[in-house]
Amino acid sequence: MLVEFSMSPLDKGESVSKYVARSIDIIDKSGLSYQVGPMGTVLEGEWDEIFAVIKECFETMRQDCHRVSALIKTDYREGAKGRLTGKIESVEKQLGREVKK
Repeated sequence: MLVEFSMSPLDKGESVSKYVARSIDIIDKSGLSYQVGPMGTVLEGEWDEIFAVIKECFETMRQDCHRVSALIKTDYREGAKGRLTGKIESVEKQLGREVKK
């Protein structure tokens, strides 16, 4: 399963990278495969393990943030593994070239 999510506080001003960095640290320590993007992070794994990480990110953020926004998008494909990079590789194969990453 792939899950793309973004989470940020709405009550901490314009720059929230300090808070986002704490979530990335949690994700990195989780052992799940992931890719950080400019507007969100994609995780690959099983439902329960991914949502446990997202919950930990939320619980950490809410400790000192009184308003938190989260967007979550899921893509489940039975039996599929390695989709974090495989989906991009499939598109590159169709194009016959690499895309910017």
